[in-house]
Amino acid sequence: MHLLRFLALAALSVTAVSARKASNDKFDNYFAKQASSAPFELDEKGYNELTTAPRDYSLAVLLTALDARYACGICREYDPEWKILGRSWQKGDKNGENRLLLSTLDFDQGRNIFMKASCSFSSMQLQTAPVLLFFPPTVGPNAKADGSPVRFDFLGPQTAEGTHSWLLRQLPAGDYPGIQRPINYGKIAVTITILLGAFTLLTVTYPYILPVIQNRNLWAGISLILIMLFTSGHMFNHIRRVPYVANNGRGGISYFAGGFQNQFGMETQIVAAMYALLAFAAINLALRVPRIKDARTQQVAVIIWATVLFGMYSFLMSVFRIKNGGYPFWLPPF
Repeated sequence: MHLLRFLALAALSVTAVSARKASNDKFDNYFAKQASSAPFELDEKGYNELTTAPRDYSLAVLLTALDARYACGICREYDPEWKILGRSWQKGDKNGENRLLLSTLDFDQGRNIFMKASCSFSSMQLQTAPVLLFFPPTVGPNAKADGSPVRFDFLGPQTAEGTHSWLLRQLPAGDYPGIQRPINYGKIAVTITILLGAFTLLTVTYPYILPVIQNRNLWAGISLILIMLFTSGHMFNHIRRVPYVANNGRGGISYFAGGFQNQFGMETQIVAAMYALLAFAAINLALRVPRIKDARTQQVAVIIWATVLFGMYSFLMSVFRIKNGGYPFWLPPF
């Protein structure tokens, strides 16, 4: 009995050692591929070999469909990000100390694998892709009980940084490589060209732009426009997202909303125009009219601008009565 027990234990030990050696051989073989091209390409045979237990390593497989026939826009958009993640990881883990393999399985090289992963396809168009599968180790200190893969679904565009964070949540705590994006020399060149062009344009046009910038009347006009715009309720419209106009219930259009807590978009524009006309009339009466040398012309100008001022103020009070029905004051003709 003791001899049989010893032989059984010896057989189990030999089996465990053989399994561990086979797992190490698999990792070493594919890690050599990852060292030359990360993430490395897989086919059905390689996928089945890497995902078969026992595994003393972690495996991340991106199931994708890059061919234009499958119309998978997210697949093509994410492919550069996945490659950035693979190269960054390989640079930071050249000796394979983290025991993680990053690979890609395209639909054309692994149709049966896609079917097993519960991805739905039509005859020519991929319905669910890309999908990232993470296989934890089944043996060793970081082994998971069931060893089943964890699935990462792409609900929208993803970045290498986002996928990296997800992978770190699946791996045991430790010090792992970060993302190292390659230098975009084209973007740098375009930025430098734009800056040099803008500097040249500014240098050439500076003598012509400076008098415009220093024009007090220009800034006064801009200030008045902004004052009219914001005092008429422009910010109220953006905060409340009010309608532009509304139906008055009689087949017509209401331009003014009753009550102080209600307002229409066009109401703001009308009130701003009234404020602007009132200000323009007051400025002309105060500054322009006194400079008119001809007495008769000056008298006509006073009558015209005073009539405009009176009429606009009368209309403004009528609008205020719409907003507040209990307001007792009014001016003709409104």
